[in-house]
Amino acid sequence: MRTDSPSARRVLSDTRLIPGDTDGVHLQLINRRPADAAAFSAERTLVMMHGATFPSASLFDVPVAGGSFMDALARAGYDVWAVDARGYGGSTRPPEMARPPDGGVPLTPARVAVRDLATAVAFVRRHRAVDRVNLLGMSWGATVAGALAAEAGDAIAGLILVTPLWLSATPLRVDSGGPLGAYRVVSPKAFEAAWRAAAPEPERQALIPDGWFDAWETVTLATDPGSPDAGTIRAPSGAVLDVREHWTAGNPLYDPSAITCPVLVVCAEWDVDVRLDMAQDLFVRLSGARAKRLVAIGGGTHMVLMERNRQQAFDAVIGFLDERAEPGPRF
Repeated sequence: MRTDSPSARRVLSDTRLIPGDTDGVHLQLINRRPADAAAFSAERTLVMMHGATFPSASLFDVPVAGGSFMDALARAGYDVWAVDARGYGGSTRPPEMARPPDGGVPLTPARVAVRDLATAVAFVRRHRAVDRVNLLGMSWGATVAGALAAEAGDAIAGLILVTPLWLSATPLRVDSGGPLGAYRVVSPKAFEAAWRAAAPEPERQALIPDGWFDAWETVTLATDPGSPDAGTIRAPSGAVLDVREHWTAGNPLYDPSAITCPVLVVCAEWDVDVRLDMAQDLFVRLSGARAKRLVAIGGGTHMVLMERNRQQAFDAVIGFLDERAEPGPRF
């Protein structure tokens, strides 16, 4: 149980493994919920999917400045679940990830992750006895969430796409070129330079408040204690293959017009990984959504949920959910 908010509002925490749709594969789910929630509803239930490189704990659950993104959502009255796709975080790592990556087939492309997200959604619906859930995906995870929402219809109450990967006529930073192995070995410390470099030079130091990067790095490294190299984590290469075969090849993985639920798109001014023009193009193509909204966060990059202006993104997400939630306690 976390009681680390300034007002000590109580958030209950749980982490569990559930069976995947493949023998031997288990998926990690992290749950945060308000301690005194008397009941659960579809509109107040949210399932989240991480991006191409970093797992759910790293992107959604680093407790800085009084709490994580998941804590903030739980304190706002939401039952929040975050899943790791296979090969990420606390979920089962394919046996290929215990071997050198070179020459291996890129693991966990988006279509595999869609199955893992669908498994998590089905579990949460059964576990909480709700007929629908909200979905949130970040970056490549927005690809996964968008594809599932396009297929799942009425099972999705609302969809939130944060810095969503989409079509690009120019190369993207996640793909450095060259042959792809089964997985990548990523140094959070080395990633810091690329993270800050997206911002104008005078803004780079203040982009991430003091102590936040260290907290993020600690949580991130703890998600993969089995990484063969100290100070690194392993990330499946399937997401990079998706970029090559779909997002820079003019071949979208899903049809946004097939999504009928309300949609929120959150983008950031300085995002060089999913540029504003990419987010705007996706937004225009969400022609079947019952309602849609595009929010651009000033002074933010692709990692806006862990930056100084994160509260603007938090408020946009919570406000979108609140508009459709049943009346209930706010925490």
